[in-house]
Amino acid sequence: MSAPLSSGVTTGAVSPSPTAAEDAANLRRARWGGLAGTALEQYDFVIYGTASALVFNTVFFPDVSPAVGYLGSFGAYAVGFLARPLGGLFFSRFGDRLGRKWVLVTTLYLMGIATFLIGLLPTYETIGLAAPLLLVVLRCLQGFGAGAEMAGGTVLLAEAARPGRRGLTAALVWVGASGGTALGAVVWLAVQQLPDDAMMSYGWRLVFLSSLLVTLLAYLLRRKLQDPRVFTEAAREQAREHAGERRPSPIKDVWTNSRRNVLRVFAMVAGVSLNSYTYQVFMGSYLVSNVGADKAVFTRALLIGAVCGMGAAVFFGWLSDRLGRRPAYTTTALAMMTLPVPAFLMLDTGSPVMITAVIILGFVFAAEGSVSAQAAYLPEIFGSRYRYAGVTMGRELASVVGGAGPLVCSALVTWASGSWIPVAALMIVSIAVSLAATWRTPETRDRDLFSEADAT
Repeated sequence: MSAPLSSGVTTGAVSPSPTAAEDAANLRRARWGGLAGTALEQYDFVIYGTASALVFNTVFFPDVSPAVGYLGSFGAYAVGFLARPLGGLFFSRFGDRLGRKWVLVTTLYLMGIATFLIGLLPTYETIGLAAPLLLVVLRCLQGFGAGAEMAGGTVLLAEAARPGRRGLTAALVWVGASGGTALGAVVWLAVQQLPDDAMMSYGWRLVFLSSLLVTLLAYLLRRKLQDPRVFTEAAREQAREHAGERRPSPIKDVWTNSRRNVLRVFAMVAGVSLNSYTYQVFMGSYLVSNVGADKAVFTRALLIGAVCGMGAAVFFGWLSDRLGRRPAYTTTALAMMTLPVPAFLMLDTGSPVMITAVIILGFVFAAEGSVSAQAAYLPEIFGSRYRYAGVTMGRELASVVGGAGPLVCSALVTWASGSWIPVAALMIVSIAVSLAATWRTPETRDRDLFSEADAT
């Protein structure tokens, strides 16, 4: 029986490999599809993260102290990241069998619908404890869908890219992510023009309801995607190898044969993810509750930072093609290790210019630059047989560390009586771990993605 949302691959047979002309056309579609899909994912997560920092502590956790309210709000935020590995593992089974497109379209719907429904939720004042519980359920669905989205986008673009441009092409996923962040910031800035009562009653809902339009646009750009030649030929080889037999699970296959690389990817991504969400989410609550900054200052800084991040994604993707994956990432990692202490000193001034400068640097190096240097690196580490499963497993397990970052940082600041020093130390140590893991991983620039063997 053919797989739904025709991916070019069925459970019983494999369609012919695309021609060179079809490859070129699919690369164009993959670029736009990758941009659109990751823009939606990041839009969903940014509007939720911003709401966690600015709104949800009041709307869903009103009967507690401000500090406990933020812990509850960020706890609900972190739950979505706990669901990401589960979604990634679930969908990676299909990504390496039914094709990249099948997963990317399915997760698109799941994320968009969950985000839309958050905008319809009753508040704590209306239905009591059921309100935050429903919020957690929808957050889990959002994370479950996102668990395969980013890995799927980078794998598809890396496999479709031309030789010598794989880093830049795969980094377009992160251009889309910055675009989603910028769009989310624009929408939040718009609703923050409302009076406070209106913003807290229905304004925040408009932000989440707007995800329906973003989802429809992303689907229109993604619906004509075709799986790249690398995948179709690997799928054909697997079909021949296991003709008449049950194919092994990609998850079991990659864990059995490439466990070391899965753990490498986990370590490479964990520190980056923690730093990224600290800049994008935690610093918003820190500015409001500890510095006394206006909420709109952080939202404007997010917008400017996201626009700068788009340029950084392109630059570091290009740099990874020119210098290699490890040198490009090392550049961003060393910058991230020097930033936390001066960043918090600048935030404590309360100056909008200083705050904006910190968020820009966070986007350039943590949120976009480092992950763009890794965009082609992670897929190149694994062989074609279980590439999707390997990238997804390592990356999404690491995302739990990043997603828990705002919650952990908020707890550390509360424990340290308002001091940011433990947070800065955590950011530095986590990047040191990622940098050490990268230096123990082979350089992979321009390796043959048709090979079933892992990089050595």
